[in-house]
Amino acid sequence: MKDFNSWNLLKKEINNKETNIFCNSREIWWCSIGLNIGSEEDGKNELFERPVLIIKVFNRDILRVVPLTSKYKNDKNHIQIKYNDRVGSIIISQIKTISSKRLSRKLCRLDKKQFEDVVLGIKDSLI
Repeated sequence: MKDFNSWNLLKKEINNKETNIFCNSREIWWCSIGLNIGSEEDGKNELFERPVLIIKVFNRDILRVVPLTSKYKNDKNHIQIKYNDRVGSIIISQIKTISSKRLSRKLCRLDKKQFEDVVLGIKDSLI
């Protein structure tokens, strides 16, 4: 059973947070994605977090991100990446626009080649 009440309390705290986070495309950050409906990707732990790859920074408040999973899946909705001596998958079917207030801490920056592969995969998935 999902604990939506805890997520709603945390979401109120996140909403009141000052926005002083500066980030860039290609960066991977821990992000409070929250609890979501059905098969939408959820965050984990007490902060409902999951790593996300920043695809586009619209301004200091709004970002487009795609969540990561530690599980490798070989299908059209996942792209394998390597970062921080780990192997993971970008879940391109779960791309979303978020507030930068959801970001908590930077993990690393993805290399240019892998980022280009992710962007191409996202473009292909939109058609």
